[in-house]
Amino acid sequence: MRDQKLTQTIFAMAIVALAGVAVIRAHATPPLGLMNIPLARGTNDSHGTIPLQVGTDVAMAQITVDVGGSSGWHSHPGGAIVVVKQGSLTVYRSIGSQCEIETYTAGEAFIERPGEVDQVINTGTIPYILFVTFPHVPQGDSARTDEPDPGTCRGV
Repeated sequence: MRDQKLTQTIFAMAIVALAGVAVIRAHATPPLGLMNIPLARGTNDSHGTIPLQVGTDVAMAQITVDVGGSSGWHSHPGGAIVVVKQGSLTVYRSIGSQCEIETYTAGEAFIERPGEVDQVINTGTIPYILFVTFPHVPQGDSARTDEPDPGTCRGV
């Protein structure tokens, strides 16, 4: 009888946890005018000097966003290394209760830290094109996690 109650309690806790995940996903902000072209993906099997965990994937993509388009609020499990090939974009980062805003143009690069929640908007006059490397992607998982608007960057 005690084992049955324990099993029921664990089952109920799992349902509550899954419902919470479903609510978060339901409030995620989708991208607008974004095209993601996967370029390559491979599993790290080296012991080089760049601190990448053996067994995680490294993915690369070309991301194009139309004028006025956006990435939607999102994060990356292993972060991202971004090179701006064309255009201009503004990154809105939610860091704690603060909103950090930076603009990048062609020829510049920037880093998104693992788990950092941000929104990238095309503030230029032509589509922006990014080449992005995603290190530390769990095997078989997405390099991107859709996130709800954290509410720290008003009007975005």
